[in-house]
Amino acid sequence: MTRRRLSPAPASLLIMLAAWLPFLPMLAMDWPLSNLVLMQGAAALLLSRWFRLPLWWQVINTGFFPLLWLVYQADIEPIWFLAGFALLALTSLGSLKTRVPLYLSSQRAVEAVAGRVPAQARVLDLGCGLGGWLASLKTRRPDLVLAGVEVAPLNWLASRLRLNGKAAIRLGSLWEEDLSDYDVVYAYLSPAPMAELWRKVEREMRPGSLFISNTFAVPGIEPDETVELKDLSHARLLIWRR
Repeated sequence: MTRRRLSPAPASLLIMLAAWLPFLPMLAMDWPLSNLVLMQGAAALLLSRWFRLPLWWQVINTGFFPLLWLVYQADIEPIWFLAGFALLALTSLGSLKTRVPLYLSSQRAVEAVAGRVPAQARVLDLGCGLGGWLASLKTRRPDLVLAGVEVAPLNWLASRLRLNGKAAIRLGSLWEEDLSDYDVVYAYLSPAPMAELWRKVEREMRPGSLFISNTFAVPGIEPDETVELKDLSHARLLIWRR
């Protein structure tokens, strides 16, 4: 039996529940709940590492119940929890399906792409988030025709307002976007969709176009160029020429 048949989101839910099992008898023995949530967090970390979940899921699984306990102790008004859930739903719940969290590209990523994109090229940002990368790229290269697609409604709205007509921002899935319309496609996603995205790139992108991935590789496909960005996240650009 392999250890990662489930995607990270349902696997994490099962891990966090399973991590409580050894400590259920201690609840009946009136152990301090603060100690139990810390032990549950340690057990969730061990299970997450054993299942080889991505690092950010290990952090989530480890800290979920300890942080929940701290918030409970803080006696916060319930309305703030509702507001937090609404904000999460509008910005991040799509990542449970796509397995793509919100990443923000650095200015070095903008500069590296700006120096490699041909004049008056059509550029698409897959998962454009808050629109920062497109806005900075437009400042450096006003000749470019820019577009973005974003699945989270609040992120999409922020991007639309930020670009203010300087780029065409569409609310929807990146899988529904026709890549044949663009000279350059940029993506800062996660390891999860890269193999399927590459198949889409092969089907749709024209000869001579560029596919650029920030940080995340395509399994089994070597890039034509790798650019180390030397930013705070130690990111890199992986560039394929079609």
